[in-house]
Amino acid sequence: MHSLIGRVVLLLAFLSPVLAQDSQHKLSTVDDVLSETRGGPKDAGAAAGATNSEAISDESTEFNGLKVPPMKELNGDDFDKDTKDGYWFVKHYSPYCHHCIAIAPTWQTLYEFYYTSKPVSSSKTSDMNSFHRYYDFHFASLDCIAFGDACSKHGVSAFPTFSLYKDGNFVKKFEGHKDMAGLSGFVEETLETIRPGSRSKDGPKLPEAGATNVATDAEPEKPAAKDKDVAAGVAAGSKHNVIASAANAEGTTVPKSKDRITKVPKRPSKSHLTPNPIGTSVSLNQESFQKLVTNTQDPWFVKFYAPWCHHCQALAPSWLQMSKELQGKLNIGEVNCDAEPRLCKDVRVRAYPTIHFFRGGERVEYDGLRGLGDLVSYAKKALDIGKGIVNVDAATFKEMEETEEVIFLYFYDHATTSEDFEALDRLTLSLVGHARIMKTDSAVLADRFKISTWPRLLVSRDGRASFYNALSPRDMRDFRAVLGWMQSVWLPLVPELTASNAREIMAGKYVVLGILSRERADEFVLDKREIKNAALDWMEKQTHNFQQERQELRDAKQLRLEEAEDRGDQRALRVAKSMQINIREEDKKQVGFAWVDGVFWERWIRQTYGIDVNNGERVIINDEDNHRFWDATESGAYIVPSRTSILETLKEVASGSSKLSSKSSTGFMQQIFFALTGPFSHHPWISLGMLVGIGIGASYWGRVRIRRTKGGTGGFFQLDGKEGLLNGGGYGKAD
Repeated sequence: MHSLIGRVVLLLAFLSPVLAQDSQHKLSTVDDVLSETRGGPKDAGAAAGATNSEAISDESTEFNGLKVPPMKELNGDDFDKDTKDGYWFVKHYSPYCHHCIAIAPTWQTLYEFYYTSKPVSSSKTSDMNSFHRYYDFHFASLDCIAFGDACSKHGVSAFPTFSLYKDGNFVKKFEGHKDMAGLSGFVEETLETIRPGSRSKDGPKLPEAGATNVATDAEPEKPAAKDKDVAAGVAAGSKHNVIASAANAEGTTVPKSKDRITKVPKRPSKSHLTPNPIGTSVSLNQESFQKLVTNTQDPWFVKFYAPWCHHCQALAPSWLQMSKELQGKLNIGEVNCDAEPRLCKDVRVRAYPTIHFFRGGERVEYDGLRGLGDLVSYAKKALDIGKGIVNVDAATFKEMEETEEVIFLYFYDHATTSEDFEALDRLTLSLVGHARIMKTDSAVLADRFKISTWPRLLVSRDGRASFYNALSPRDMRDFRAVLGWMQSVWLPLVPELTASNAREIMAGKYVVLGILSRERADEFVLDKREIKNAALDWMEKQTHNFQQERQELRDAKQLRLEEAEDRGDQRALRVAKSMQINIREEDKKQVGFAWVDGVFWERWIRQTYGIDVNNGERVIINDEDNHRFWDATESGAYIVPSRTSILETLKEVASGSSKLSSKSSTGFMQQIFFALTGPFSHHPWISLGMLVGIGIGASYWGRVRIRRTKGGTGGFFQLDGKEGLLNGGGYGKAD
């Protein structure tokens, strides 16, 4: 499965003809774009590869006084054919990606430097002493906008991506810092494997990006290794930031040398583009969607619908009103999937309506309630996160802890590079509607949370901190792993149960559910506090018990080791050493805490648990997997929002004690259904065998019944008219 960005690459590939139109055209307003005619005239550079805004021309250049031919611009349809011989170091890029534009001078200079280098310095000039012939190593670029299918095929999920191929087969992806030193270090390692002993261990003296020559008698420059050399990491990060900032400025030029510069195409200035200027939901098609949503960094809230869908019709008034309320703040759009089936297929719309929040090439699906207030609240939170990750100090973070239930905090230091921050920025969109994320370089906060390595990520839930375990800075840039951890901890300690998070909260664990009423304000605050205190006490005790149990297993292993050594029993010693301590907290059934508005969800609570909140606040312990719950303590009294009442009952439930009897959270027919389907889900093969047996038995019984009906014989009983009560008479005698 391709990543999110990979899917967008496919979308761009399908819509690539649109992008060939005047890539430097300015879009003043939404109406300007919508008013443009489709399929306008294309300029002479609209062929595949000619849209490359990185100034890779068809003309030769010079480096160290030698002529350098243009770098190979691959055709995606002939990719395998072009790269079938030798080594190919390929840059996969988008001509509209500012990171690609920023790295272009470095990539071009790297190619020119190696192309003109002499593999064997003592050898006379000859055809065999050319870089390409000696190493059979080539540089090339592939435009992922013009050839989206080819990039998706090779797993390109971000721009730019640098990959190494050998004889047409993928070898590995470049994962280092994207600067001259990092790229050269990767090339040097590859060349050394091709011709062992041919490369200097200190590496070559590298030119600056854009230079036309490099001194050959200077000391070699060592590749910057951020994780090993702090100063080198700072220098590399600063260089990358300068180039990226220059590329982002409107109409700027990135200097290459005194006599040669690379023009960076101007992009529309956002200073005069007001989002949602007239307060309406814009109808989008393939062309306008690509120009307005995909190819910009502007945030968009987009609804995908079908005119015949009843849910879509019910959503329409709230969607239109939301557009008015967010006038001048957020772009609102909608796509008719009956009119634009290809676009909806590319976005992977599987149900109507589907709502996505877009920002650039990334998106997140909205799965909350569809009321006006819910939509506006989510949109405002998304806009707030879209402004960037705020840097906080100790005082600001302390204030936030008093108002925010869940806060992610990213610790960085002077050696943290722009690549680390780019990985952090990717996480923000997925957190919309769940939690806040901040960053800090505060020494006070680092001391408070005992931070000794950077970068580091933690989550604070009601003042209780837990950390993401990363072995190296590279692990912190693993987007999927970090996001997976964040999803497991982004709920508050005691969240409110809603329709959108019910499955996440209730499934797979015991849940202490407080049924409360906001109408009794004083009791509501106190009851929530009691449930939260019970949660903190329970978690603390469980953590202590887990550590104690783990230590007991370690002690038992150590005891066996000592006994085996004392007896000189080598076999027992090997067995003791091979003992694995695999105990994990996740292996036990987890316990969660939550509360629900008993007035708002009155009908559901009464039908499921038989509880009326008007009679007072209650607590139940729910086991969703087995469709049962407990609502009474060992003494028979109802469980109430009290730390003592909750913890005493929870202890008995979690231990599987028979002192407490559970109640079913389903009706009679549902109980029968779950009783029948339960074994099938837990033991599918045994259940299949039972079904086959039942089928054979039913078939045999059916055949017997048919024979009895037709012939009157062959049954289990032979009757001769003296059957007594079976024939309606008295007690007869059998012959």
